[in-house]
Amino acid sequence: MKRVAHWQSSSSNFTQNPNKSQDSNQGFGKPYINTCRLLPIEPKPSFNNKTIFQQTLYTILSSTLFCPAAAAAAAAEQKGNQGEVLKMSCLHSLVNSYISPAGDLPRSFNLRTGRFPVLFDNSRRISACLNVNVEASTSTNSMKLGFGESKEIMASEASVLVGTYARAPIVLFSGKGCKLYDVEGREYLDMTSGIAVNALGHGDQDWVNAVTEQANTLTHVSNVFYSVPQVELAKHLVECSFADRIFFSNSGTEANEAAIKFARKFQRFSHPDDKQPATEFISFTNCFHGRTMGALALTSKEHYRSPFEPVMPGVTFLEYGNIQAAKEAIQRGKTAAVFVEPIQGEGGIYSATKEFLQSLRDACDDAGALLVFDEVQCGLGRTGYLWAHEIYGVFPDMMTLAKPLAGGLPIGAVLMTEKVASAITYGDHGSTFAGSPLVCKAALSVLEKITKPGFLASVSKKGQYLKELLVQKLGRNKHVKEVRGIGLIVGIELDVSASPLVDACRNSGLLILTAGKGNVVRLVPPLVISEQELEVGANILLKCLGVLDEN
Repeated sequence: MKRVAHWQSSSSNFTQNPNKSQDSNQGFGKPYINTCRLLPIEPKPSFNNKTIFQQTLYTILSSTLFCPAAAAAAAAEQKGNQGEVLKMSCLHSLVNSYISPAGDLPRSFNLRTGRFPVLFDNSRRISACLNVNVEASTSTNSMKLGFGESKEIMASEASVLVGTYARAPIVLFSGKGCKLYDVEGREYLDMTSGIAVNALGHGDQDWVNAVTEQANTLTHVSNVFYSVPQVELAKHLVECSFADRIFFSNSGTEANEAAIKFARKFQRFSHPDDKQPATEFISFTNCFHGRTMGALALTSKEHYRSPFEPVMPGVTFLEYGNIQAAKEAIQRGKTAAVFVEPIQGEGGIYSATKEFLQSLRDACDDAGALLVFDEVQCGLGRTGYLWAHEIYGVFPDMMTLAKPLAGGLPIGAVLMTEKVASAITYGDHGSTFAGSPLVCKAALSVLEKITKPGFLASVSKKGQYLKELLVQKLGRNKHVKEVRGIGLIVGIELDVSASPLVDACRNSGLLILTAGKGNVVRLVPPLVISEQELEVGANILLKCLGVLDEN
């Protein structure tokens, strides 16, 4: 059996097919794909196995688009020219990386006409028709080509990954700007930013260019050697902050682990004659500092800690904002460092006061303790200020960063004064991956944009606009207790669980998070979000509020 193929391209992005009905469960119809002219030749094939579609798709694209590369690779392999094999194989491998997910193949593939869609990385769609002999594949490799439906991917995840995450039931495939798309092609407005990570949104072109260029130059060398992007990033961070020195890690929890070690080392260095220098720590209610054992010990939620006890001893939890309790605890002289978030994210979007942070600064100075600001989530422009503590005019001895710093690649950092850094010497701490050329180059591209005054001013303006929208649209609802936050880190406190609202919004095309005790809606969109997109998000929230009465 053969079918004659005619190609037709379309650059439309996720346009709804006017002839298709809307999916009532998800709020979106299937993407509309232009199809090609077809000259049917009987008999028509009968497909019963999804793997046949996947194998066929691979075969068509390989033979139609890349067969010269495949042939050249085969010839080079016979001649023993490994370089040419690699080059040609890379071209041929684009079939795997640039094809859209198979999604719902029985519906995407028209059994009567043999038409099917192909999606390339620049979101252009090309429709094609079969021009091959179709046979059932007996190779197990065909099972690994492309993607299946969301349900299949979720089932596969459950069989191969450790069950540490209660994931939302969607499988995301691509993103651009503030939009995300799942494997079936549904569009979502992203107001999660990968938990406050994607500050520049998805696929920012300058970021992509920086990462691509560096990946082609040098990716990783370890900290046995010097590398230019790491030094450049450290210089940039020093220039735009209180800090004199930088230590790089790979995440927020690693940054806090490093700060714990540096605080204890500082106390021993500063009091060499003391047999028992200060080793204890103070943290606060509703705080979150990470999930590794030291950072976990500083995290207030007991259900995070209890399965793994005993965690690091010597941590005292105080009420967030209680000035008198903090003063009394610090003055005992046993505290190596006080860890505090100027704005608590995971804890429910609670902002500190200037008086509280200043009292911590004064008490730490009097007692010889260090003050550590955890700005993993609230730092780097999220508030409309480069650093959240700038709002209050209070400065720490150390500050931990992570989430948005590299725009989606893993990085963490501890920024510190010379006073603290002078206590640290070779071998006190280290990391194999931290500060790699690739990740640091990505971070430089993020910093270059975020540090522009116009950028930060736009975040402040949009944050104020978002809060006004939410108060206007949601404020009169009986379940909404408060709208709070600074810049584009905003919380909506409810008197019931926020989970039904999160689910309803997701089904309507809006991705949001929870915080606090599960009763706070957390909004941390990309910092590049537009006011129009904020309006769309607020309208979806308003539309979905009714679900709270149903539950």
